[in-house]
Amino acid sequence: MTIYLAREASKVWRKVCAETTTELPLLREKWPLLLAGIVFQYIHGLAARGVHYLHRPGPLLQDLGFMALPELGQDKNYLSECTFVFIFFSFFLWTFHPFIYHSKRFYTILIWRRVLAFLVVSASSLTMYVCSILHAQISY
Repeated sequence: MTIYLAREASKVWRKVCAETTTELPLLREKWPLLLAGIVFQYIHGLAARGVHYLHRPGPLLQDLGFMALPELGQDKNYLSECTFVFIFFSFFLWTFHPFIYHSKRFYTILIWRRVLAFLVVSASSLTMYVCSILHAQISY
């Protein structure tokens, strides 16, 4: 059994090396876009924390979604965190599976570039909203 595992380990190592040599040129080519996406996410996080700090709670706005799925409460806030961690790490590990498994070929760098670009586009309207709230708070 150990001979079989050793033989498979060398195949996996060879696959990881081949994928790494393929991904590194893509990373060298696309690093400015990846860095811009990461920096934008950082700025978005800072702005969201600023608005959260300045926010004064008002009355809850009732809607159909809130009635269908009410707030879980402080005692069950771990459910949200566990769900997010599970989904995020599952996606993170999935993007690196071409380094190990032989399946349809895609490039990890290109997937992460697309994910960050989607996050930038999605969060840009929210960031503009956050900036307008901060501007309104500062002008008073």
